Amino acid sequence: MDDRALSKEISYALRHAPWEYELEMDSEGAVAVEQLLDALHQSAKWKNVSEDDLKRIIAHSEKKRFELKEGKIRAYYGHSIPMKIRKEKQMPPDILYHGTARRFLAPIMESGLLPQNRQYVHLSQDVETAVNVGKRHDAKPCILIIDAKAAWADGIIFYLGNEKVWLADVVPAKYIQEGKGTYENLR
Repeated sequence: MDDRALSKEISYALRHAPWEYELEMDSEGAVAVEQLLDALHQSAKWKNVSEDDLKRIIAHSEKKRFELKEGKIRAYYGHSIPMKIRKEKQMPPDILYHGTARRFLAPIMESGLLPQNRQYVHLSQDVETAVNVGKRHDAKPCILIIDAKAAWADGIIFYLGNEKVWLADVVPAKYIQEGKGTYENLR
């Protein structure tokens, strides 16, 4: 079984198009594991997917995209569905990072970080994750430093996505600084 392809299929189902799979999500974006498996089994490609396969994908994922708990599975972050996935606010680390393409730098420094086609702005807890995210859009991405401590103190709400990803509704430009120098200097 192609675990990467299965992970992408599950991401698409849980983050972007649950209606295509006839999934019933709760307010936290979770669906019954059996319901997801039934939906996957409709395709010959995923006819033999089991709960153990889901557990294996979750256990071996570096990005920690999913949570399997109490018979339900959900994506931690990255949703583009119209229904707002409820998250609990949490105090962030003092500094967070955001990797982005150089072509987006000027608009971000003017308007701040906006969720674009996602429900939340995605921020990284470490520089390496920010670099990897930024490289999806630019071979030499800009790494932005977010003064999360000041933003939190001023009432900007943050949510924990997973151990490497933090979420926010928006991050105003006044809390964003362009990282200068090498990635190593940003740590």
